[in-house]
Amino acid sequence: MKKIMLFSLLLVATIVSVNAQSVEYKIITSVESIVPNGLGRSRLMSTNDKRDYKEYTSTQTEEDNSRNKSNRKEMRVKGFDETKLLNFYNIGGIRFQNIATNDAIVTSKINDMIKEGWELAFVTSGVESAGGKGDSNGIYITRYIFKKKK
Repeated sequence: MKKIMLFSLLLVATIVSVNAQSVEYKIITSVESIVPNGLGRSRLMSTNDKRDYKEYTSTQTEEDNSRNKSNRKEMRVKGFDETKLLNFYNIGGIRFQNIATNDAIVTSKINDMIKEGWELAFVTSGVESAGGKGDSNGIYITRYIFKKKK
């Protein structure tokens, strides 16, 4: 009986380990301008190209301070989808209709990703807003992290 229990436990641990390793992630990023007067650009971005971070990573030590010699042009992703979004502001100030429009577009993208088998795993956001007198630049960025089993 102990052997059967041990075998079952080992089998379950193996299955969990295999399932945990067969997950793929994809990030969709929205960048929404908070520049007054409608002068900014807002977009929803998703990449079609893949990159291996290891090609652009170097290890720093006290003895060897060499840098990764990879070319930034090779690093850049050229295959991506860019969906236009509306800016938060126009000449009259904040535009709530634009925010509602952006919500509808982002919702459409999320629903399509779910139909393709992706699951929304995490959402994270940040703001770079006006930095004081004379600084009227800023963006609101949100990253939607999806996952699906391979």
